Amino acid sequence: MRDIVVLIFIGGCLVASLRCAWHGVLVLAIFSYMNPHAFAWGGFVQTFPAFQTLFFAVVFAALISKEKQALPKDWRLPVFLLLWLYFFFTTTQAYHPSLAWDKLWLVTKIYLPYVFTLLLINTREKTYYLIITVAASIGLIAAKGGIFAITHGFSARVYGPNGTQFYDNNQFALAVLINVPLLILWYRETKNKWIRWALMAAIPLSFASSLSSWSRGGLLTMIVVTLVILWHSKRKYLIAPLMVIGIVAASYALPDEWFGRMQTIETYEEDESALGRIEVWRDGWNHTLKHPFIGAGFEGWHYVTKREWHSAYVEIFAEHGFVAFAIWMSLIIGTLVSLTRLPRLTKGIEGMEWVGNYCYMIRASIIAYMAGGTFLGLAYWDLLYHLIFISVLVKQFALKELSEHTAAQSSGDLKSSRKRSTSFVRKSNLSYGSVRYD
Repeated sequence: MRDIVVLIFIGGCLVASLRCAWHGVLVLAIFSYMNPHAFAWGGFVQTFPAFQTLFFAVVFAALISKEKQALPKDWRLPVFLLLWLYFFFTTTQAYHPSLAWDKLWLVTKIYLPYVFTLLLINTREKTYYLIITVAASIGLIAAKGGIFAITHGFSARVYGPNGTQFYDNNQFALAVLINVPLLILWYRETKNKWIRWALMAAIPLSFASSLSSWSRGGLLTMIVVTLVILWHSKRKYLIAPLMVIGIVAASYALPDEWFGRMQTIETYEEDESALGRIEVWRDGWNHTLKHPFIGAGFEGWHYVTKREWHSAYVEIFAEHGFVAFAIWMSLIIGTLVSLTRLPRLTKGIEGMEWVGNYCYMIRASIIAYMAGGTFLGLAYWDLLYHLIFISVLVKQFALKELSEHTAAQSSGDLKSSRKRSTSFVRKSNLSYGSVRYD
C-alpha cells in the first residue's frame, strides 16, 4: 500500500512539473531533501530514479515555458561557474581519476538544477514558496525524528532519510539546525494560524531530533544557531526564558551516556576520533602546501591520509588547492556580506520589512553551515548552494522593489513640486491682478 501511495505521489509531482515549470523546481527540492521514494518498502519504487526523471521533466518544461527570466546579474554566478570549472581542472590532475570523475559527475548533478532555479523562480512570491518547500521538506523529517527521540527518551540515535546527503546522524543534525531559521522565517511570514501553530511545534521538535542524533558537532552548531536566533529575535524577553526551560527539560530527559559522549568535546586530546580528525586535517594542510594549486583531486584523502576529511574547509583546499578554497570562501563570505547590507538599504521603508526577515534568517542558516562544516566534509552539500542562490534571488527582487519604490517616491515628489509651483503662479497672478496702475 505504501509503495502505491509513493508511486502516486511521484506521478503527481511529474505532472505538476510538466504543467508548470517552476513547480518542478519545488518538486526537485522535495526530492533532494525528503527523498519520498525512500519511504517505500522496496523493489521498483525505491530504486526508481525519481530525481533524474523529474529533473528531465523540469528541463523540458523550462524549454517551452514563457515565464523564464534572464539569469540574474549577480557576481556570484560567474564566481560559481569559475569554481565549477576549477573542479574540472583539478579532476584532470587527480590521484584517483576514476573516483574523481565519478565525484565530479555527482557534484555536477547537484549543481545543474540551480540553473533552472535561477531561470524559473522569477518573483518574490515564488522565492517564498521555494524557501518554505525546503523548510517543510526537512522540517517534516526533523519533526518525525523529534517525536521519535522524545518517545524513546533520547536513547536512540536519529538519522536522516536514505539516499539523501544527510542520512548520517552528524549530517542530519546539521541539516536540521540549518533548517530551523528557515522555519522561523516561514513562521514570521505566514498569516495562517494553523501553519503558525504547526511551526511552533516543529521548531522545538527539530532541536529534539538534533539532540538525539548524538552528534557533538551538532551540539556546537546548536549553540551557535541558538545565539544567532536570540540575537535576531524581537521578543528576547520571551524567547530567552523558553530556551532556558528547554535546556533544563533536556538535561533531565537526556540519558547519562549522551552527556558522557558530549563531555569528550572538552577532552578531545583523549578521544581517538577527535585526534584522528586533527591528524587528517594536518595531513590535508601539509599536502596542500606542497600542491597549492591542484590539491589531491576529488576523493584525494585515499592517497593523502587515512580517512575522510571531516571538515568542509579542509575538503576544499586539500582536494582542489588554495585557489579553489579562496573562490569557495568568497561565495560564502560574500553572501553573508550581501545578506547583512541588503536590510540596511531597505530599513524603514514601508512594505519592505520582508527583506530583513529573509536576509537575517538565511544568514543564520549559512552561519550554521559554517559552524557545522568545521567538523563535517560537506563542501559539496546541495543545501549550501541552495541558500546561496536563494540569496541571489532575494537580492534581485529586493533591489527591484527598492528601485520601484524610489521611482514612485521621486514621481510623487515631482508631482508635489509641480502642484506647489502651479499654486505659487496662481497666487502671484492674483496678486498682480489686484494691483492698480493709475
